[in-house]
Amino acid sequence: MATGKHFKYIVLGGGVSGGYAAREFAKQGVQPGELAIISKEAVAPYERPALSKAYLFPQSPARLPGFHVCVGSGGERLLPEWYSEKGIELILSTEIVKADLASKTLTSSAGATFTYEILLIATGSSVIKLSDFGTQGADSNNILYLREVDDADKLYAAIQAKKGGKAVVVGGGYIGLELSAVLKMNNLDVTMVFPEPWCMPRLFTAEIAAFYESYYTNKGVKIVKGTVAVGFDADANGDVTAVKLKDGSVLEADIVVVGVGGRPLTGLFKGQVAEEKGGIKTDAFFETSVPGVYAVGDVATFPMKIYDDVRRVEHVDHSRKSAEQAVKAIKGKEAGSAVAEYDYLPYFYSRSFDLSWQFYGDNVGDAILFGDADPSSAKPKFGSYWVKDGKCVGVFLEGGSPDENGAIAKLARDQPPAASPAELKAAGLQFATSKI
Repeated sequence: MATGKHFKYIVLGGGVSGGYAAREFAKQGVQPGELAIISKEAVAPYERPALSKAYLFPQSPARLPGFHVCVGSGGERLLPEWYSEKGIELILSTEIVKADLASKTLTSSAGATFTYEILLIATGSSVIKLSDFGTQGADSNNILYLREVDDADKLYAAIQAKKGGKAVVVGGGYIGLELSAVLKMNNLDVTMVFPEPWCMPRLFTAEIAAFYESYYTNKGVKIVKGTVAVGFDADANGDVTAVKLKDGSVLEADIVVVGVGGRPLTGLFKGQVAEEKGGIKTDAFFETSVPGVYAVGDVATFPMKIYDDVRRVEHVDHSRKSAEQAVKAIKGKEAGSAVAEYDYLPYFYSRSFDLSWQFYGDNVGDAILFGDADPSSAKPKFGSYWVKDGKCVGVFLEGGSPDENGAIAKLARDQPPAASPAELKAAGLQFATSKI
C-alpha cells in the first residue's frame, strides 16, 4: 500500500470551525508542515452565514474571496496564500470516507491516506434532503438546498433564470426565514410552507413569531402553516412545476428551496468514540473519549457550564469559539499550562429585510414580551425576557444597538432576579440596560 502523508495535527473539515482552528494554531505557533486542514469543499474556509444573506442579494452580492474566515467576527481574511505562508497544508476537494482512530489514519474517496498524532473533528452538518424521506418527485430540477458555496451558486443561477417566477420555501426555521426574505428581495413570488403552528418554534414564542410572520406578509411573502410538502410535479425536462401539500393544496413553483434542518456529520466515528445527544461527547476542552481526538462545532456535545448541562449547539458563534478553545487546549497540554474550561453563553442571531435580532441565554420558563412589536412601525423594536425560578435566564431583542445587544448578553450571563411580569413588561429594555 502506498504510504500516505503524515501530519502532527489534522483538522478534518474546512468550514467555519476549520478556518478558526487554523488561525488559532498559527497564533499559538505551529511549525511548517505540522498542520493540515482537509476539506471536501474546493475553497478555503469561509464564513458560511453569508450564503443565505449577502451572497444572494440582487445588488452587488458578496463573493469569495470577500468572505473567507475570519471576517465575520471582525478578524483578518485568510486567503489561500495565508495558509501556505504559515506552512499549513490546505487539502481541498478531498472527501474522507474512512477514519480509523485506533491507527490514527484517515482515508479519502480517492484512496489517499493521512495519518496524524492529534485529530480535530470539525465535520459540521449535512443538510437534510426530502429525498432522504423518499418524498415523491424530490429529485426534480430546481429543488435546491443551501449548505455550501456550490449550493449558493446553484440557487443564485436559478434566481437569475426564473426572474419574476414563483418560489416555494419549505421550512420555517433560519434558512426558511432568511431565504424567503432574499428571494422576495429578488422580486420572486414567495410562499413559505412549514408544519409547525408558527415560525422558528425552537426559539420564538407565538408572540415573537407573530411579529415576523406579519412583517413578512406585509412584504408580500405568503405563509402556509401546519402542513408539509408530500410531493412535487415536474415537466418533461424534469424541472419542478408544483409542490403538493399534505392538506391537498397545490402551489405552483419555478424554484423550491428546502430548509428543514441539518444532521451532524459523525458517521465516520460511529462506535469509535462516546456519543451523546446526537453528537460526539467531549469535555470542557473539546477532547473526546479517545485521547488526542477533539471535536468542535456542530458535532460536539459538550458541558455547558452556565446551565450545568451537556448540549450540542448548531451556530456559527460556537463553531468559532469551540475551535479556538480546542486548539488552546491542545497547545496548552503540550506546554503543560492550564487552560480555562469552556464557558459558553448560547447566542443566536439573524438578519432579514431591515430586521436584525439577537438572542442570548436559555429560552425556558415564562416569556415576557416588551416594546413595540407592531410590524407596521417604521422602526419596530421589541424583545422578550425568559424568567425561570425568579431569575431572568434568556433575552431576545429585535432592532437593538450594539450597546443594547451587549446589555442583554450581560443580563443572560448574570441571570439577575427578575421583577414581576408586569414590572418587567413596563421596564422593557431598561431592565437590561440599567444593569450595566
